[in-house]
Amino acid sequence: MSTQLDHRRGAALVTFVDRDGAPLAGKAVRYEQLTHQFLFGFGAFDAVDLAGEDLLLERKAALMDRMSKMLALFNYGTLPFYWGRFEPEEGEPQTEALLRAADWLRGRGVMVKGHPLCWHTVCAPWLMRYDNPTILQKQLARIRREAADFRGRIDTWDVINEVVIMPVFDRYDNAVTRIAKDLGRVGIVRAVFEAARETNPGATLILNDFDMSPAYERLIADCLDAGVRIDVIGLQSHQHQGYWGMDKLQDVLRRFSRFGLPLHFTENTLISGDLMPRHIVDLNDWQVKDWPSTPEGEERQAREVEEMYTALFTHPRVEAVTVWDAVDGKWLNAPSGLLRRDNSEKPAYERLDELINGQWKSRGSLVTDEQGRAELKGFLGSYELRLDGREARYTLTQGEAQARVTL
Repeated sequence: MSTQLDHRRGAALVTFVDRDGAPLAGKAVRYEQLTHQFLFGFGAFDAVDLAGEDLLLERKAALMDRMSKMLALFNYGTLPFYWGRFEPEEGEPQTEALLRAADWLRGRGVMVKGHPLCWHTVCAPWLMRYDNPTILQKQLARIRREAADFRGRIDTWDVINEVVIMPVFDRYDNAVTRIAKDLGRVGIVRAVFEAARETNPGATLILNDFDMSPAYERLIADCLDAGVRIDVIGLQSHQHQGYWGMDKLQDVLRRFSRFGLPLHFTENTLISGDLMPRHIVDLNDWQVKDWPSTPEGEERQAREVEEMYTALFTHPRVEAVTVWDAVDGKWLNAPSGLLRRDNSEKPAYERLDELINGQWKSRGSLVTDEQGRAELKGFLGSYELRLDGREARYTLTQGEAQARVTL
């Protein structure tokens, strides 16, 4: 067994007893892992429609088919909180719709993340009628509102998105870039993180960016030096112009691991068709009506998915990786999904299934000793334990442990 994955495994000496507390000696106990501790994520935006109240049966069936395939692989879902869409008119946030979506996902065992609480893109246009101090006040109030309204349902947030470019963004005027210019990068990060932390002290707060250059490293270092508490470093990995490859991937892991913080690959895309031309600087500039998936591209995507996920699962600092598009035709109309437009599974989906539900899941049987004890070893996560038609749940965590389970 490879020692490269020892940090993903655990062991516990479990004492099995019956309902009267008597040891179950000499018994065969079957165990099967149900979920991973590692966060295998997907962009779960479709849950908003699926959990809605008005949905045509045909549309609902297609979304259910798509979501059931995603839930067969993933235990972590991202929901959209883009301010301009979440609150298109001031004072009319789409809170109930997102609460329903979060509850729908959580009811199926999915941990939910909100994305993002502050971003200069898809910003609420009605903010532009206010002066900068008022914009900042409303931005922080927005963060406190969402952190409070969703507490207990969503306790993980991309708090602020793409700060490196934020104060110098010049494609169009927007309210968040205005206050970023006033506060500076560290200043705006501090303000939004403090607002989220004050409202939900137990939340996991992520700083997220697409910029993998030393500029992002400097921002993180400057924030930490200024006393800003960042829980997780978010790394976007949209690869519409081609797979990073192991050299770049390992370089990114090395450079951002030096901070000693968990790493989340928050937005991962790998293309199964022709690649976007290299001369495109802003991916949003590539607007095409037709971008098909191809057999050759699908085989390439499958190889790249397997290599990248294996490298990330092997790395001790990485705690999560999220495939951004479940299905083709989402962002930029790209063939970036694990599913085709008709929800059929691509080779990349099948390869991930083999890894997540095959190679990286533990199952087997134990035989208890005369004191009802047996050692459970396996990948970290939750397990179902079965004996003579009776079942129990147990969560295997890192480090040696002792536990008592009633069957």
